[in-house]
Amino acid sequence: MNALKHRKASRQHQTFLLKILQKNKKGEGKNSRLLPRACQHPRSASSPKAAAMGSSQADKPLRRIAVSFEELAAVAKQQPAVPMDAGAFSRACSNVSVLFGCLGIAFKFAEMDYVAKVDDLVEASKSISTLPSMVERDIQTDTVRKPGSHTRNLLRVKRGIDMVKVLFEQILVTEGNSLRDAASVAYAQVFAPHHGWAIRKAVSAGMYALPSKSQLLKKLNEDEESAKVQMQNFVRSSAPVICYVDDLFTSRNLGIDW
Repeated sequence: MNALKHRKASRQHQTFLLKILQKNKKGEGKNSRLLPRACQHPRSASSPKAAAMGSSQADKPLRRIAVSFEELAAVAKQQPAVPMDAGAFSRACSNVSVLFGCLGIAFKFAEMDYVAKVDDLVEASKSISTLPSMVERDIQTDTVRKPGSHTRNLLRVKRGIDMVKVLFEQILVTEGNSLRDAASVAYAQVFAPHHGWAIRKAVSAGMYALPSKSQLLKKLNEDEESAKVQMQNFVRSSAPVICYVDDLFTSRNLGIDW
């Protein structure tokens, strides 16, 4: 009986969250990118061919993410500072999209927002070579805070990276198989201060539909030990990248809390 009530409540939470998301995303534009296959159809990896692919480096999302951010970190830590390549940054951030898709309905808002804004940065990087140039161009046209501007999207993408960093930090120190506490801390620390009551309420309800830690690792094709290594690598390498982007804003008196 309790299990039935829980399933019913979970469905109600998901319906509520989807309604809130649809309402808040009106006018934001439609994102046509599909979720990574591993998180769309986690059971499809049961075939021999899929299993063989799963053992390859190409099908290890956490490893791709860690490697790409280690490369960005090497640039971010250079002294004197050098301009970060916009294409390399946007491609590395694109690798992170798989994580939001794997977290389910609780972070559907983040997936929709993050992927759309990363796509914008990828497209912008075809004509704007570095992140500082991207920000300076919006400053010159007085469009920094305009919805849809590259600078505004850069700040939102950085926030998504920060959320994943905090999530990984919490997973690494949290016992048990539940992701709820880790995800709740990450959301409260990074996203909640920028959301209204309705979104915060919807996300809180959606936390009941999070996958377990073991389910998440299975979707990412990692075991607990290998995932721990890659999460630690990302936490370490993403920190200087986040600081680099923050400095792009604070050094130009643009602020980061908007």
